[in-house]
Amino acid sequence: MHERSRILFVTDLAYPARGRRYCDEDILLTSRLRDHFDLALCHPKDAAALMPGFDAVVVRNSGPVLHYRQQYDEFRRRAAEQRTRVYNPLTGRGDMAGKGYLLDLTEAGFPVIPTIRRPQDLHLLPPTDRYLAKPEAGADSIGLTPVSRTDLPRLDWTGLLLQPLVDFRHEVSFYFVDDAFQYALHAPDPSRRWELTPYRPTPDDLAFARRFIDWNTLDHGIQRVDACRTTAGDLLLVELEDLNPYLSLDAVTPRQREDFVTALTASLHRFLRTG
Repeated sequence: MHERSRILFVTDLAYPARGRRYCDEDILLTSRLRDHFDLALCHPKDAAALMPGFDAVVVRNSGPVLHYRQQYDEFRRRAAEQRTRVYNPLTGRGDMAGKGYLLDLTEAGFPVIPTIRRPQDLHLLPPTDRYLAKPEAGADSIGLTPVSRTDLPRLDWTGLLLQPLVDFRHEVSFYFVDDAFQYALHAPDPSRRWELTPYRPTPDDLAFARRFIDWNTLDHGIQRVDACRTTAGDLLLVELEDLNPYLSLDAVTPRQREDFVTALTASLHRFLRTG
């Protein structure tokens, strides 16, 4: 009989996400992955200590890293030292590495909400009276602060990024496994970010999302491209989530959910055959 691969599945089942139940998603995924792998669950703070003896570590709904920064850094150090396979691979250039990529994408001319980190670069942003300051190491909307133009002289820029506050019609998210598009969801009401409904993207929408998937160069893994549609109809990147993107599997159709589980299972099999 073929020996089954052993996977350590990292999740915080008790994480109190606003308007969402992360645990339901990971209970579903692990119930299906157990058909193909020998699988154990652990809290992100325990991952570094428990990962020896497993063929791979899958990081899923593990909550914002800033809540356990020391343990996460130790996990990354040991994973590199022991050459542990981690899914998503720890080479991601998006949120996995902090929000600094928004600066790189702004400078490279990508369709992203313009972002700066120094007051002397204010001229690079479009004229506005309203801004949004966000921690470069932030996640899950933690620390987001509206800032008016009159408040800028008193702003402490340490560890912050600044963006213009964009008026938009709605937000839309595109979900990928490896480089394959799976589904899209959108929030018709900008004030209700997590009230999501299925969305049928246009070819231009998909081309927009794929630009960021290609830029990130991850060979394996789950990625979510979050965007907002401006009042002019254009899409701008909000964030590229490549560490532990919440998948909103409760909001997709049964067929999309089944296809996603199939794609994830196949991706993990491929991933375990590499290296």
